[in-house]
Amino acid sequence: MQVDRLPITVNPDLGTSVREATAQSGTSVSAGLAIAAADRFRNELLGAALDLWEAESTPFSDKELDPATRVLGVSRQLE
Repeated sequence: MQVDRLPITVNPDLGTSVREATAQSGTSVSAGLAIAAADRFRNELLGAALDLWEAESTPFSDKELDPATRVLGVSRQLE
């Protein structure tokens, strides 16, 4: 498997949190950070797709958003 090595620097508290989280999940720090980065990019792409959907259609209604926030376990940000 081909890999791309990336040197990174993080603050000590974040480094500790990353090490603890990856140890608990049984993954390496590299794998944990790769998963987190992939999740971040996937979420950004999903957000952009939803923004485009709304721009081409109509904004999502509270009736549509409220169940989604409950299922996802997130709170809605006020704009």
